[in-house]
Amino acid sequence: MLRTKNFLFGEAKNYYYYSGENGEEIISLFNWWNGIEESEKWQQGIYYTLSASYALVSFVALVQLIRIQLRVPEYGWTTQKVFHLMNFVVTGLRAILFGFYKDVFTIKSTALEMMLLELPGLLFFSTYTLLVLFWAEIYHQARSLPIDKLRPAYYIINGIVYFVQVCIWIYVRLSQSPAAVEVGRLFFAVLSFCAALGFLIYGGRLFVMLRHFPIQSRGREKKLQEVGFVTGICCTCFLIRCLMDALSAFDEDVDVDVDVLDHPILNLFYYMIVEILPSAMVLFILRKLPTRRVSDQYQSIQ
Repeated sequence: MLRTKNFLFGEAKNYYYYSGENGEEIISLFNWWNGIEESEKWQQGIYYTLSASYALVSFVALVQLIRIQLRVPEYGWTTQKVFHLMNFVVTGLRAILFGFYKDVFTIKSTALEMMLLELPGLLFFSTYTLLVLFWAEIYHQARSLPIDKLRPAYYIINGIVYFVQVCIWIYVRLSQSPAAVEVGRLFFAVLSFCAALGFLIYGGRLFVMLRHFPIQSRGREKKLQEVGFVTGICCTCFLIRCLMDALSAFDEDVDVDVDVLDHPILNLFYYMIVEILPSAMVLFILRKLPTRRVSDQYQSIQ
């Protein structure tokens, strides 16, 4: 999140000096903003709101998973089922963390705090890159391209990501230096950019391929809207994450660490924009249940 208290307030005082009443309004605005951030009641209300929002999304993902299982129980753990299960886990974990926000944000161990707060982010990355994998398989099948290396590549990439992240946590624990924390933020910025790029490549390819289908093709327009909306939503949320983490790692004047106890408003905006709303919209867009007949696009995970 953006720590603008000292930096921007200094600018506000200068602006007041030159601009009179407008500067006074800016100072009043920052006084109001700082008063809310330092209020324990506002912190409690906002963090519990985040917890309830995540819990609602988690419940919706669980209900959708149950509906899919009841519709096609014979297929086992399909990509669609795993996607909804991981959504349930990620949002449920976030709900628990924000529900116990005081205990989480006041942990004395920096490495432990980072692990608790960054693990849901890693799982969020794995959840939505699974959707990229699903689209990549559809695209390769439609183009008669081999798909046998796509799933192993997904597992290998995610394995490397988790291994590197564990090494960063160990480095933070041993070094206890701000540089180690900046390395962790930079790593998350790179991850977010790669996820956005994956959606742009395969979501864009699938969208273009669907546009070349005959206009009278059954479900063409609905699939175009589905792929287009999900690609736009996921690219936007991952690019915002990338920007925030990159600013936090490179800009010494502006701190964009979102996991700060006394900045509840910016935490609310950040997590609503990059996780809660995107997850809710994607779950709504992908709410359609699979058909009962066997489909080439609905295969069990081996």
